[in-house]
Formats: sequence, C-alpha cells, structure tokens
Amino acid sequence: MDEAIDEPAESALGSDRDGPWRRLSAYAYLSAPERLEYLSIMRVFCGTLLADLAVPDVLAKLHDQGGPAAGTDTETVTARLEQLMRWGNLLRSSHTVKASSITEYQRARSRYQLTKLGERIQRDADEVLSGADAAREVSSELLALVERGLRELAGLLGRPDGVEPQDALERVSTVFVQFTEFADSIRDFYAYLGQVLTRYDLNSAEYQGFKELLLDYVEAISEDVSFRSPRIAAVLDELWPQLPGLLARLDAHAAGLAGTPTGMKGQPAMRVQRSRGREQADWEGLRGWFTDTDGQGSQVDQLRDATLRALQSLLANAKRMLRSASGEMSRRKDLLRLARWFDEAAPEQAHDIAVAAFGLYSARHLGVPPATDEVVPAYTSWWTGPVVEVPVALRERGSRAHRGRTSAAEDHSHQKRRLQQAARERAADRQAAAVELRSASGRFSQVRLTSAALALLLELLATALGNARLRRSEEGGAGQPHGFALHAAHGEDAELDIRLTVHRRTGARTVVDSADGELLLDELELCVESCAPPGEGRTGVSAS
Repeated sequence: MDEAIDEPAESALGSDRDGPWRRLSAYAYLSAPERLEYLSIMRVFCGTLLADLAVPDVLAKLHDQGGPAAGTDTETVTARLEQLMRWGNLLRSSHTVKASSITEYQRARSRYQLTKLGERIQRDADEVLSGADAAREVSSELLALVERGLRELAGLLGRPDGVEPQDALERVSTVFVQFTEFADSIRDFYAYLGQVLTRYDLNSAEYQGFKELLLDYVEAISEDVSFRSPRIAAVLDELWPQLPGLLARLDAHAAGLAGTPTGMKGQPAMRVQRSRGREQADWEGLRGWFTDTDGQGSQVDQLRDATLRALQSLLANAKRMLRSASGEMSRRKDLLRLARWFDEAAPEQAHDIAVAAFGLYSARHLGVPPATDEVVPAYTSWWTGPVVEVPVALRERGSRAHRGRTSAAEDHSHQKRRLQQAARERAADRQAAAVELRSASGRFSQVRLTSAALALLLELLATALGNARLRRSEEGGAGQPHGFALHAAHGEDAELDIRLTVHRRTGARTVVDSADGELLLDELELCVESCAPPGEGRTGVSAS
C-alpha cells in the first residue's frame, strides 16, 4: 500500500525555509543527557497505535514498565513531553476533551500523540539497540523466489490476453518485498563481517570460527548470487520494454493514496510515498543491483569485491598466527600488558615506562633508522649510540618528502572501454543470430543463413547430440536389425532464448544453406523454438 508522508507542524520543525534538514532535530533526544528517560517516554507512545496520552497517562505507564523513568515526577515528564514536541517527535492532540471539572480539564487538555517521524526514529533506535552487534543471516533463498516471480510475470505479460491487473500488482509487490529483505540482509551481514575482520588480535578459537564463516557461509552466498544474477538480469531485460505499460495498468487499477485529491488552493498537497515496485525508479534500482547500468559496477560486482577483501583479511590473520606457531615470538600479550601499565600509570611513571619499553628518552630525537648492518639494542641510549647520517632535506627543510614529480599511473580506461564494446558487439551478434534461427525454423531449405547463425546452429546441434540418449526402436521387422532413435536430444541457451530439438526420422533429410556452404543432415529433423516454459506461448516449428 502507499504511505502518506505528513509534513511536521511549523512549531515543531520550523518554517518551510529551513527545508528538510530541520527534521534532523528529531534525533536530538537520542544523544541528550536524559536520553534514557526520553527513550522510555517514546516507547510508551510507540506501544499503542494512535496513542493519545496526557501527562497522568504517561506517568502511569512509566511506572508500570519500570526502568530509568519509573520514578519521574509530573513536572519532569511535562518538561520532557514539551521538549519532544519542540523537536518534532510529538505533537499536541486535537481530540475533544470532556471534563466534569476545571481541575480535570487542566489535567487532560495537554494531550500528546506521536508523529510519523518520531515513530520511525524510535523504531529504528530500538532495532539498533536490540540487534546491531548480531550477525544477521542472509536470506539467500529469497533470490530464487525473486527470479521465479519475475519469470512468471514475464510469462504472463507475454500471453495474448495479457495479465490481470490485480494478479500483476500482487506479484510485483511480492517480488519487491522479497528483494528488499534479501538486499537488507546482505548489507547487514557484510557490515558485520567488515567490523569483525578489522581486528588483528584474533585468537585461535575466534580465527577458527571466522574461517568457517568465510569459507563456508560466504562462499555459499557468493555462489548463489553469481548463479542467479545473470538469470535475473536476463528476465529484467525481457520485461523492460513492457514496464511502462505495466505500471500504467497498475495505476489505473489501484491508484492507492496517489489518487487522493490534492490540497486546496493555497494549501500544501499531501506527499505520498508509493509502494515498492510502483515507480520506474524502483525497477531501475532493482536492475542496477544485478546489471552495470551506469559504468560504475553493479551491486553483484561490489559483493564479489567485498568477499575478496574479507578473504584477504582472513589470510593476513592466518599469516600472523603461522608466524607465531613457527617459533617467532608473538608480542600480542606483551603489548596488551604494556597498554594496561600505561592506562594505570601516573604521568611521570608513564614517561619512565615509555623509556624502558621503546628507548625514547626525549621527543627531540629524530626517527632516522640506522644502517642495516648495525644492530643497536633497544636499551641503548641515543646519546651514546652510533651516529646516524641525517638526509639534507630533513636537516635543512625538516621534510622527508622526495623532490620531483612522481610518475603517473598508467590509464587502462581506453582498453577497458574497447574490450567492453567488443563484448557487447559479440553479444549483439549472437542475439541477432538467435533471432535469425527462430525466424528460419521450418524453412531452412528456403533461406540462406549467415555465418553467425550457422555457427550458433552447430553449437546447439553439438550440445543436443551430446545430451542425447540412444534407445532401441521397435520399427525393425522380422529378421531386421533394430535401429536406434534419439530421445531427449535438445540443446538450449537461456540467455539467447533459443532451444533446438533433434528428432531422428527414417528417410528424412535436412538441408541448411548458409554463407559458408551447405549442411546436410540425413535422417534428422530440427526444431528451433523459444525457451519459454510449456503453456506460455512457446513458438517454433520443425524443419526437415
């Protein structure tokens, strides 16, 4: 369904000249010194839909739920509610107050209710507090459902009678809900993974756990995404020309909140946030996840790069642990003990610890390494140690930078563009050859195929004969040897949407004329058709 976006009141978020940045003030209660009390009050309002509460109601609920704000008095709660209203998280209720006395009216007239912005911020804050440090599982099974839903939608759109608008609306909404959940789980999991792999102090048990996580779980995710992504991209390419007409039919069938009347003259119109999948931009975002549409790489490419970086971080930890196990001394425990000494020491003691640990007697010493053939112990004072030659640039200008221009990195962008253009041309040639074969099916003896079409036909024929299974036929008479018939002899290319089926028929003769010569097939019949599932407009005729 569509979701209306309410504009905050001017008293809460400022005038229109402040723009949408004024809404950021609604986050202020999360960093205020009294944030625990503010969180308790916001949870009271978020616990009930369309909550319309006065100060006594809020006090009672705070007392029931306990927590930091359980003992707050009336004046404090009133001040907190007023501040939340100024920030834009709450607003005054417009409900009619029925009171039997002046006292009751004064207590009940200041009622508050939650704004949409305040509810959304509190919901996100609770989600962060409850599970921000947990590893979220990736819902990889949803990717198969997204592919299935898109294929079914493409098949329905390809029918002569089209698709029912309500059925299409349900399928579109389901596909985008599944894709959004999958994309969110991928993003959360890799954010957690990046946070963990920045640690270089993993012990053996932690390393073993993260190794299994990367080598098994991440590899399974990457393989599933790599397998599904080209198929989903191919279906989206098939759907793309029909997408504007589909969105127009959906809007005509169910306009949702977009069909509500606009504001009156002089009044701002209600802004509407459409459901996912009802706008062209939603489909462009879905396509950009699986296809490089802007030359910056798709999300699948970024996922592959992130997996590679994670494996490199794991390898760095493995090298460190192998060096420790091979006899090289690991300084991890020593450094942790030294850090604890620095943390517990007074300033004067910290200087002495630094001198004993690093041999740094004064900050006036220059960090110039000695000659490689000189071994100076750490306890040797720089005052009595060997003299080090200081470079002229460092001695005169105090700079370590080298003079002169550095060589520029070689630019391979032209070569990349040329290779990409060549790949696109090869793909276009194969697509044209597939179209030519489908159009020539049934009349190969009447048309002259191009070299590309003949090459594709031979490729499919080789695949079909390789997939064939021989079985004995029952056509031979008495005393005649039994022949053989091809069974399930077919080859297909899903990306080109073409399928070739080969049948063996006694006495049949198929002649294929092309620019490279004639192809003679004895006792074989060819049938070229589309790869559409059975019952969804498969076309194609046999050729003999």
